[in-house]
Amino acid sequence: MPFLYMIPVTLGECDIDTVIPSAQHDIIMSLSYFIVENIRTARRFLKKTDRSIDINQLHFFELNQHTDKKGIGSFLKPISEGNSIGLMSEAGCPGVADPGSDIVRIAHKQKIRVIPMVGPSSIILAMMASGMNGQNFAFNGYLPAKKDGKSTKINQLENRIYSEDQSQLFIEAPYRNIQLLNDLLTYAGNQTRLCIACDITLPTEFIRTKTIEEWKKSIPDIQKRPTLFILGK
Repeated sequence: MPFLYMIPVTLGECDIDTVIPSAQHDIIMSLSYFIVENIRTARRFLKKTDRSIDINQLHFFELNQHTDKKGIGSFLKPISEGNSIGLMSEAGCPGVADPGSDIVRIAHKQKIRVIPMVGPSSIILAMMASGMNGQNFAFNGYLPAKKDGKSTKINQLENRIYSEDQSQLFIEAPYRNIQLLNDLLTYAGNQTRLCIACDITLPTEFIRTKTIEEWKKSIPDIQKRPTLFILGK
């Protein structure tokens, strides 16, 4: 029976054996069809998995913010022909903060079995290492780009921290990390805690939790580095 395999990929340039279980190698090598967020990234990951893989014999369907969602159901056609498919995000786990969830929804409607595979999730890893409430937390994606909207959102998230004891996670485009950090230091309360989790699973990994007041004394170099921010109490 063919399946839709949800295949996590590395979060950056690191040894694949440190974050992807070796047992997944045979499953990945058995697939000829992949639904991916970025074809170039997917090809690179597959070559990392096994250098002997013949990329030219594989078939890729690209699913990202530019894809016309009306036709993505056709990406699952190989399953009706007896072929399993691998679903991959550009980094980390597919379907989590990722357009892959759209194809998974269709797979469930078509009664296709969806099999999630083990691998790195920056959201979960950052939460684990933050020291904040992991019983109740929310991922908010990107905060508003405009300063007024961003300050309002930061205040809303901070209110939820204290009223609901809910940790608040969010991200930013790496080249705007310092701008976001400066906004957090400006608009969040001094005693609110902030975890900065940068380059997770990579040799340059940096994960530290301090109060806003403490961060004001020393701003880390996180510009242009994949970073996840968590506000908590």
